[in-house]
Amino acid sequence: MNSSIWITGAKGQLGIELSKKLARRKNLVATDAELDICDAAAVERFMAGNNVGTIINCAAYTNVEAAEDNRDLCYRVNELGVKTLAEAARKADASLVQISTDFVFDGSKGKPYKETDFPAPLSVYGASKLAGEQAMRKAGCRGVIIRTAWLYSPFGKNFMKTMAALGAERDQISVVCDQIGSPTAADSLAAAIVKILPQIGNRRGEIYHFTGEGECSWSVFAAAIMHAAGSRCRVLDIKSDEYPQKATRPKYSYLDCSKIARDFGVKAEPWQSSLERNMRRYKRL
Repeated sequence: MNSSIWITGAKGQLGIELSKKLARRKNLVATDAELDICDAAAVERFMAGNNVGTIINCAAYTNVEAAEDNRDLCYRVNELGVKTLAEAARKADASLVQISTDFVFDGSKGKPYKETDFPAPLSVYGASKLAGEQAMRKAGCRGVIIRTAWLYSPFGKNFMKTMAALGAERDQISVVCDQIGSPTAADSLAAAIVKILPQIGNRRGEIYHFTGEGECSWSVFAAAIMHAAGSRCRVLDIKSDEYPQKATRPKYSYLDCSKIARDFGVKAEPWQSSLERNMRRYKRL
C-alpha cells in the first residue's frame, strides 16, 4: 500500500486548493476540525490507520486581531499542533510541510527578507507561528517550512473576497498604504507544495519563502482587486496609525523567494496575473 498524503485544515483556503490539485491521487486523506491535531494519540492513530507518509499542515489560527485576546488558543493550534504533528511524523518516518508567515519578521529591514534573517514578530499571531517553526525543527522530523504572505483565494475569508464585496456596495473605501508585502494566491502556493513534495528528501525543518512575485501595499492590492472585479469603487490611501488595530503589523515584509526557486525549481508568477486568474474563478462560483 502506497503511503498517504494527509492534509490538515482541509476546509481552509489552502487546504481546499491542495485537495483540488491532489484530487486524482487515491492516497489522499483530509481532515479539518473533526481531528484535533493537538491530540497526540488521535494523530498517531490516524497516521497509522491511513499509512500517512506526508503531512501538509494547513491547520492554523490565522485571525491576527483576535489572537491578541486569545493567546492560549492561538498558541495551542500554531505551536502545540505543529509540535504534535512533527513528533508523530518523526516516529512514523513521515515528512511534514509546515506553513508559516511573513509575520515572523518585524518589517524594519527595508529589503526583502531571506530565510536566514533574524525573526522578531510584532504580534501574538506572528510569535505563535514562529514558535511552531521552532517546535518542528526541535522535533527533528523530515520536512520543510514554507513562509508565505497575504494569502487569498475564491474560498474562505480573505482580503480579495472582502474587497470585492465592499466594491459592490460602496463608492469609495480607505485602505492602509504603508504596509508592504506580496499577495499570494492559494492555488499558486498549493502548486508549489505539490511540486516540492517528491523533492523533500532528508531535509529536516529547512525554511523556504514563497509568495507572489512583486511587492505592493494593501491599498494598491485593493485597487487592483476593484479593477479586476469591474468595480468603480475608489480606494483612498490611509496610514496605519489612522486605522488602529490591536495587532501590530510589519511595515515591510516582502519575502525573498530565490532559495525555493534554486532548490526546487519553484517560481512564482507576478501577483497581478495571479489575482486576475483568481478573480475570474471567484466570479464563476
